[in-house]
Amino acid sequence: MPSSIFQKQAAKKDVFQIFAEKVRDHKNLESRWAVLQETRVEYFRGKDFVSFLRNHPDLKNILESDRNLEIEDIGDILLRKNLIVRCDRVVKTLRPGKKKLSTWPAHLELFSEQVFSDNDAFFAWTFVNRWPLWQTLLSFFWPVLTIAICLFPVYPHRCKLFILYFCAGLLLLILTLLLLRAFVFGSLWILLGKRVWIFPNILAEEATLKELFQFWPKKDEDERPKWTARLFYTIVAVVVILLLRHHAPDEAARARYQKRVSNIIDDVLEWSPSLALSGMMEKQTVFNATDPDSNVADGSKTTTEQTAQPEDVEGDIITVEHEVEQPIENSEDTDHQ
Repeated sequence: MPSSIFQKQAAKKDVFQIFAEKVRDHKNLESRWAVLQETRVEYFRGKDFVSFLRNHPDLKNILESDRNLEIEDIGDILLRKNLIVRCDRVVKTLRPGKKKLSTWPAHLELFSEQVFSDNDAFFAWTFVNRWPLWQTLLSFFWPVLTIAICLFPVYPHRCKLFILYFCAGLLLLILTLLLLRAFVFGSLWILLGKRVWIFPNILAEEATLKELFQFWPKKDEDERPKWTARLFYTIVAVVVILLLRHHAPDEAARARYQKRVSNIIDDVLEWSPSLALSGMMEKQTVFNATDPDSNVADGSKTTTEQTAQPEDVEGDIITVEHEVEQPIENSEDTDHQ
C-alpha cells in the first residue's frame, strides 16, 4: 500500500511537471525575462495565466484526475511543487513623468506570501526548460560557422566578393534602420511631443521573430514633454549638425581614405595560399643562394685582413718617417758643402 501511494504521488508530480512544461512552451502565454536575486528568470503575470487557461481548456486534460480543478487551485499546486514562485516588483513607486508602474518590470524580488493571485502578481518559472530541436542544432552550427569564418582567406575570389557585399549590405541596412528610427523619434518628439519608436523591439534582448519585426509601437502612455525641453534639444541638434558639417572632411581627404580602404580590401580579397606559398619559396630560394662554405671562407678572409690591417698601418707610418728623414739629411749635406 505505501509503495502504491508513493507511485501515485510521483505520477501526479510528473503530470504537473508535464503540464508546466506545456504551458511554458505555449506561444499564447505572454512572458518576459527579468532579474530575480541576480539570476535571469522567465516570468508571467497571474491574469495572463488565468485568461490563457480559459482560452485553452484542453491543456487541463494533461492533469488527468485533477483536470477539473479551478485555475487558482492549479496555480497553488504549482507553487507548492516549486514549479513556479511568486515575485513582486522591486520598484514600487512612480518615476517622475510616469502615470503608472511598468507593466513588465525588469527587476523582481520574492513575494512574502506564496499564494496564487491574478491581481498584479508575477510568477517565475523555477525549472530549466528543455531545449527545442532547433536550439540543439544551432549549438552544433555555431562551431562550424566559427571555423568557416576562420577559413575565409582561403575561399575562392567570387565567394569572397559575395560574402563581402552581403555583409556590407546587411551592415548598411542595420545602420539605416537605426538612423531612421532615431530621425522619426526625434522629429515627432520635437514637433508633436510624441514618443514614437518604429520597430520598437528591434533591439530587444528577448523577443520572438514576430515581435522583433513589429513596425508600429504601442500607445504612448507617458506624460507629454514640456516645450522648454523640446526647444532645448532642438537647439542642441542644430548645433551638432552645424559642427559636423563644418568639420566634415574635404574631397581630397575622402579620396585618400577611400583609396586606403580599397587597398586593404583588395589585399584581403587577392590573398591566396598559392601566393603565400610562392612568396615563402622565393624567400627560401634567396636564403639558400648564399653558399655556407663561401661564407666561411669570406669570414676567414675578413678576419685575416682585419688582423693584417694594423701591420699595414705601421708600415705606412715607417715609410712616412723615412720620407721625412730623407729630406732632412739632404739638407744637412747641402749645408756642409
